[in-house]
Amino acid sequence: MIQSFANKTAEDIYHGSISRHARKLPAVLHDRARRLLDQINAAPSLNFLKIPPGNRLEKLSGDYNGFWSVRINEQWRVVFKWQGEDVFEVAILDYH
Repeated sequence: MIQSFANKTAEDIYHGSISRHARKLPAVLHDRARRLLDQINAAPSLNFLKIPPGNRLEKLSGDYNGFWSVRINEQWRVVFKWQGEDVFEVAILDYH
């Protein structure tokens, strides 16, 4: 279950708010991003996010060591920390 957000973009899209923060992500990607956020929130384990394979669950390194990501598209990702059964620091980032 999502416990915290790291940026307003992810938080506003999750809650369906069309704010200036949410508009950072192109509008055509909002539905996909919201579905991924809902999947993350409902996932009983990290392995649950491996399905469908299109999510492209990845463990990150470098500045994001300890974080995981799923892809919205080739440019945008939902990045988060998984601890136990909870999810923290959820963010939507332009990863390039």
